[in-house]
Amino acid sequence: MRLIRQLPRAVITGVVALLLAIFIAVPIGMVLLESFVISGPMPPARLKAVTTEALAALPSSERDSTVQRWVDSATEAERVEATAAAFDLAEVTIAWDRGAAYSEQAKAMEAAMAGLPAELRAAIEDNYAIAHVMLHKRTALAFKVKDQLGQQAFDTLRNGTDDRWDLDHYLKPFQDSYLRNAAVNSLVLAGFSVIFTVPLAFALAYGINCGGIPWPSAMRVAFLMPLVAPPVLIATATIMLFGRRGMVTHTLLDQGLGLINADETNLYGFFGVALAQVLSFVPATLIIFDNVMRRQDGRIDEAAAGLGANHFLTFRHVTLPLALPAFKRAVVLVFIMSLTDFGNPLILGRDTPVLAGVVYDEITAYRNTPLAAALCVWLIIPSFLLYLGLEMFGRRKGYSSTSASSRSELSMPRSWRIALTSIAGTVVALIFAIYGTMALGAITRVWGVDWSLTLGYFTNAGVNVGLAGTGYGSSERGLDVVWDSVRLAAIAGPLGGLFAIVIAYVVERLRPPGANLIVFLALVPAILPGIIFGIGYIVAFNLPLGIGSLSLTGTSAILVLNILFANVFVGVLAARAALQRLDRSVDEAAESLGAGLVTRFVRVTLPMLLPALLLGMLYVFIDALTTLSSVIFLVSGNHKLASVAIFNHANSGEYGYAAAKSLVLLAFAIAAMGLAWLIEKRKGLVSRRLSLRRWSPLPRFSMNHR
Repeated sequence: MRLIRQLPRAVITGVVALLLAIFIAVPIGMVLLESFVISGPMPPARLKAVTTEALAALPSSERDSTVQRWVDSATEAERVEATAAAFDLAEVTIAWDRGAAYSEQAKAMEAAMAGLPAELRAAIEDNYAIAHVMLHKRTALAFKVKDQLGQQAFDTLRNGTDDRWDLDHYLKPFQDSYLRNAAVNSLVLAGFSVIFTVPLAFALAYGINCGGIPWPSAMRVAFLMPLVAPPVLIATATIMLFGRRGMVTHTLLDQGLGLINADETNLYGFFGVALAQVLSFVPATLIIFDNVMRRQDGRIDEAAAGLGANHFLTFRHVTLPLALPAFKRAVVLVFIMSLTDFGNPLILGRDTPVLAGVVYDEITAYRNTPLAAALCVWLIIPSFLLYLGLEMFGRRKGYSSTSASSRSELSMPRSWRIALTSIAGTVVALIFAIYGTMALGAITRVWGVDWSLTLGYFTNAGVNVGLAGTGYGSSERGLDVVWDSVRLAAIAGPLGGLFAIVIAYVVERLRPPGANLIVFLALVPAILPGIIFGIGYIVAFNLPLGIGSLSLTGTSAILVLNILFANVFVGVLAARAALQRLDRSVDEAAESLGAGLVTRFVRVTLPMLLPALLLGMLYVFIDALTTLSSVIFLVSGNHKLASVAIFNHANSGEYGYAAAKSLVLLAFAIAAMGLAWLIEKRKGLVSRRLSLRRWSPLPRFSMNHR
């Protein structure tokens, strides 16, 4: 009987662990494995090495004569190709047009050889014979030495392709100048974003919680508004305001006042990307500082003032040191978000390549998943090293605050209030300018050219201007793709919220062996960039176990699963915190009354965890509407998402379509938050009424008797 009672616990725990392993651990592990896969045509240097090994298997008596015979029989085209390969092997730049006719290339080749120094010419001549063999006689050589090579080496030589595991993809950023430049840009941009975002977010949090900014509650809401913004909204609005046809740069400063040339003076490039990233990352960073500043006890500031410290000394020696843990978390967060951001650089940084953008190109344009996976790992390493370095800094110090924290009664100096209010006002003005620009762009016929109003961007007919008017414009007109996103979000949201509650219940109430591992798996997506999670789903579920019928790519299921498991950690954290505050005796009492595991969960635990359930559902739902970095690799022709469509619109300059879809997504996000608030409020009212009826029978009886 005891085994029978334990069976439901084991089954539920096993199912939860299996789902987390399949949809979180496996995709991430597959990304790591894929980064070591070398498959495709061999690079010239490796092909030379393989060919040289095969030639060494020939008897020495016939090796030189065979190679000489092959070289002497070469055609003009073969000589040109072999010479070009010899140039590559000798690391000499090819100075002639490789696209010209072979007869013209032969003449240019001879002229180029004649103009080289003797040592370089000798190096090319030494590589010519082996280059000819590896390009044109490789198959013949493979059959000559097949018995000595073995089947695998024979296939490798004959096909000239690699099928092995190695570190080649990890070395590419050091070998390829374009990748090296992209890596440097990524690190510089991340550092720039940290330098500006972290102090700005701290200043806003400090002003809100210490009396430096008026209307703190309203200002906090305004600062956090970009959290529910559709993808690349800020980058798109930045272009619409400060681009080549921007309202400020083109319409006002160029055409209106004649102060600048908008084609030359605009925010395209590094600084435009940096501005978009700072505005995009401030809300998430503000949450970190806001949580810390709320818990700081104002009595410490008052004690410092009592000891003679002025406001600046108190800020320097009390406020800043207590906020150091938040600074470390904020720096790492902004650094990771900047490194893995490809939307803003692709839209604003036309000539500023970054590694995240290269990953996007390698997946979407070249289908080079192994290199993209290796670059994703490279994106994690700097962030991990930064995290370790910051953890070493100040690790021997302790930081604590009393639970009964209160705001200081000391007034902030007037100059500080003016400065903080000015900063806050500027940020709020930029945020409202962004939303106002998108609202205006959604009903403007041609931004920067034709300011007449239209509602065509909300319809399937669209607005017949530019390419769209010739039939070559956007294939994602209208709001159909928005309804698809809402439908998928409506599926992923409830499932994600409920699954998060189940995970927390298993960990906190059932407490199986390996509970910490289950929690770790659920939290892994929170510390990894979304771009890695998306590539992992491509690799893991394109052809799982080699069975085509199990493939999820191109289906709506892979989108729902990716969104669900990438965001389930929020509900898990909220539900665990709630369960830790609830008395276990309630669950034990239900069990003693004969309630089974499922009954206890549905009728006892779940109603008490309604706030955590709503939070988990809401987070998954909103992320399903606004996520981009992972799902952009998973959408297909039959299953699209509005977030990807908005990115495509913005990337191709169709700002009206991008703005219209962004506004509708924003409306759905706000409606979802309002619905969750109403449900929680109604639940609270019902609970209070039940509590009054349960504990106040005597007054009701007395009133009725009268």
